[in-house]
Formats: sequence, structure tokens, C-alpha cells
Amino acid sequence: MRLVHTFLLVGVTAIWGWTFVVVADAIALYGVFAFLTLRFALASMALSPAASRMTKHTLLVGGGIGVVYAAGYLFQTLGLLYTTPTNSGLITGLFVVFAPLTARALFGVRFSRPVLFAICLSLLGMLLLAGQSPEGVRFGDALTVVCAAALGAHIALLSRYASEHDASALTLAQTLSMALLFAVMWPVFEPIEAPPPEVWFAIILTGLVASAGAFWVQTTVQQKIPAARTAIILTMEPVFAAIFGFWLAGDRLVAIQIAGAILIVSALLIGEVLPTVFRRKK
Repeated sequence: MRLVHTFLLVGVTAIWGWTFVVVADAIALYGVFAFLTLRFALASMALSPAASRMTKHTLLVGGGIGVVYAAGYLFQTLGLLYTTPTNSGLITGLFVVFAPLTARALFGVRFSRPVLFAICLSLLGMLLLAGQSPEGVRFGDALTVVCAAALGAHIALLSRYASEHDASALTLAQTLSMALLFAVMWPVFEPIEAPPPEVWFAIILTGLVASAGAFWVQTTVQQKIPAARTAIILTMEPVFAAIFGFWLAGDRLVAIQIAGAILIVSALLIGEVLPTVFRRKK
């Protein structure tokens, strides 16, 4: 069963890695708040059969977690306006560092010295990755760091509370919270317009597959495994983002940016993967 959980989450990361390119193309044609509203409204519709299992407690907890998740997706999507899918994917991967930090701050979960070392490595890698980019890209990278912090907090919160709720109902509560939040913000920041035909594929893909389906898988799996292990598996997301960015978007990194990317991935390995391997050998 552990292997099944791992393969399910890896599949989720592949889908999310692909959507960095898809979303970047979509928001070049359509507003960020409009896109996010329709994405999570569609996800909520797909998950609506779970409403029969929704309790007030699940709605409250899921709604609160959804606000944190909404912050992550908002800053990630805004960041994609100013940076490349590859940069966005690699920096988003820093959630693996923020997840144990949040678990420590909120729930007293201790983390090891390798995690502290990983934080330093990841920060250095981020500076190298963004430092050779144009000014606008650096701004996009900064927005994506905020996204990574929010996604790390989401992992910590989900690992703490998911086991207490029905997975589908908790997922629905999150997507409803996100859809409502973005719907309120949409007319404030952008005109109310229907999406152009070219954007519908991105809305359907992200709403049904990358949100409703993937969120349900993540919530279900996190009922069984802790935040740290989830974060380890989800580090495949930036790898897939880099692959799809190279393949579909034509992203290319200069030498110093490649060094920064290597440091970020190394931070993920040192902070989570290696400690887990060593614990298993003991």
C-alpha cells in the first residue's frame, strides 16, 4: 500500500509539473483571478457529490486550509506572469523546506540539522537561479517564494487534520473556499469576461485533473503518511516542471542558473530524502 501511495503522489506531481506550462500560456490570454475562479469552481462542481458527507467541522477546517492553499496558487499564478515555468517549478519545490518549518512552528514537530542546512542551500540556489534573470523574472521568482511558503504550510496543516475528516468532503471544502475567495477578488481586480476558446483546455485540465482529482489523491494519501514524507515525494513536481518547461516552453538556463537549480534540488534531497534513507538503514 505504501508503494501505491507513492505512485499516486508521483502521478500528481507529473500533472502539476505539466500545468506550469499550461497555466503560463492561459494567463497570457486571460486574467489570473478569472482563471483561478473558474478553475476551482469547476473543481468544486466535480467534487460536489461529497457534499452529502460534509459536516460543519469539515467545512470550517477545510475552508481554513483552503485559504492557505489559495494564497499558494495566487502567488504561483501571479509569479508565472513574470517568470518562466522552469523557474516557477524549481522555486515552488521549496515547499519541502517550508513544510517542516511550519509543522515545527504550529505543532511543535522537530526537524533535524540537515533541514537547517537544506534551507541555507535552497536560499543560495534561489539567489543563483534568479540573480541572472531579467528584473521582471526576479520579481516573479520572489512571488513564487511566497507561494512555496504557503504550499509548505498547506502540507503541514493537511497532515495534521486530514485523518479526522472524510477525504472527499475535506477536498471539497478546500476547493469551495478557494473558488469563493477568488470569485470575490475577480471583479475587484479584473473585468468580468468569458474565457477565450484557447483557455478552456487549461481550465478543464487544471480544474478537473490537477485540482479535483489531484487534491483528492493528496488528501487521501495524507491521511496515511506524515507531512515530511509527503514533501519528499512531492519534490518530483519541480523536476517535472523543468522537463515540461524544456520540452514545451523552450526554457533554457544559463550555467549559473543551472548551478542554482542543482542547489535547490540538492536541498530537497539533503533536507528530507537522505535523513529518511538513513533512518531506514538503522
